[in-house]
Amino acid sequence: MKRPLLTTLFAAALAATAPFASAEKADRDQPVNIEADRLTVDDRNKVHIFEGNVILTQGTLVIRGDKLVVTQDAAGFQNGVATAAGKGLATFRQRRDGSTEYVEGEAERIEYDSRSEKARLFNRAKVTSGGDQVTGHYIEYDAITENYLATNAPGSKPGTAPSRVRAVIQPKSDGGQ
Repeated sequence: MKRPLLTTLFAAALAATAPFASAEKADRDQPVNIEADRLTVDDRNKVHIFEGNVILTQGTLVIRGDKLVVTQDAAGFQNGVATAAGKGLATFRQRRDGSTEYVEGEAERIEYDSRSEKARLFNRAKVTSGGDQVTGHYIEYDAITENYLATNAPGSKPGTAPSRVRAVIQPKSDGGQ
């Protein structure tokens, strides 16, 4: 089933990138608002480019970057790429469903494919939920299977890249015992 442009482009996947939490479900029904210094639209090729201090909001979801490129294929599925300039990072933040805690993520480039419902965070990738945190060169989340993968680089073999994946998982309380 096709989804409206941007309505679930980042909301369903980017905020769900955290392996520890699910995104605020009510956000999907909220309008998408995008602010930027510049917008370029290529209707023929179905490309929207937002540039300069880009801020996308949808309910509790906030995505920030220096550039956001949204493309739509012939079947109506969208792909989005949020990037940051220089040494900055593209970021997202969204409240966890049924909680007051937030899921936060950052990377040099954050991609989402609405056809496969996969989010990919590239270079200096980090996702935090509560006190839990995963970092790596590459983090991928599959919203259909609710599985994620963190590696030192996409397709790399263990020990071949200069850094390793790191995870910090806080102990969970058992309700006061």
